[in-house]
Amino acid sequence: MLRTAMGSAIAEAMADPLVIEIMVNPDGALRLDRLGQGRSDTGVRMEPAQVERIIRLVASHARAEVHGDAPIVSAELPPHAEGRAGERFEGLLPPVATAPCFSIRKPAERLYTLMDYVTDGIMAPEAARLLSLAVVDRRNIMVAGGTSSGKTTLANALLAEMAHLDERVILIEDTRELQGRAPDTVALRTRPGIVSMADLVRSTLRLRPDRIIVGEVRGREALDMLKAWNTGHPGGIATVHANSAVSALYRIEQLIQEAVVTVPRHLIADAIDIIVFISGRGLARRVDSIIRVAGVDPDGGYGLIDITPAPENQGA
Repeated sequence: MLRTAMGSAIAEAMADPLVIEIMVNPDGALRLDRLGQGRSDTGVRMEPAQVERIIRLVASHARAEVHGDAPIVSAELPPHAEGRAGERFEGLLPPVATAPCFSIRKPAERLYTLMDYVTDGIMAPEAARLLSLAVVDRRNIMVAGGTSSGKTTLANALLAEMAHLDERVILIEDTRELQGRAPDTVALRTRPGIVSMADLVRSTLRLRPDRIIVGEVRGREALDMLKAWNTGHPGGIATVHANSAVSALYRIEQLIQEAVVTVPRHLIADAIDIIVFISGRGLARRVDSIIRVAGVDPDGGYGLIDITPAPENQGA
């Protein structure tokens, strides 16, 4: 019902399995990001009043206020299939934007596996084997990349490697995007202003977890997560925004400093075993590097070993 009320152009885009993101700019231009094709202008133009109506419609559904003093709406649309997550909606009104605009990010229609990454030329066969073994061996893996680089999709591919394991997996995230296939899986979500990511990480320790998976690390919960990974709960996965594998470690340091003044570099090096950096978007997406964290050097820097398979090992 909500999707239909958004109008035919938006409803059609949301029904298209190849569309992964729907964007309407302040100029009313409707742009779509299609899987494997990238972003394109549809040629459709929407009036500001129509765009604002959609934003207010979503705000009403989410029971959120939206007006000049609260011009941003962040919401999750209702799921339209059993067990599926709803789309992520971000809408903005003036004065923070020159005219109403919004973006809708759709959840993955299907689960990408590590072998799918190989088939699509995004990673080498040896890289897939390496990461699969790292999951089974309960290494803590940090997936790093920029916006829309596919961090969560890769995290889900790693999660799929746990499906056959007899382990209790706890998923922690802000928006429902992780797809845990293990039989004993508990999915937890934050509630803005009520339950934070740090609250859930601490609560998870009382749920008898074997593995703790964090959808995206973006605050002081980074410290609690690393402590948990390093004290009897190895085999975790998390994602973080960063421009390289190395900068992912410094990003974690920045997040930890929201909780403590002194950065526990030895804890970071002990807790994070592998960093996978995925770069690009659409057809240009690829696993750029796989780095093993080997403690702290005598000079205080991180000991890093590049274990990325050589390019010539890429599958056909």
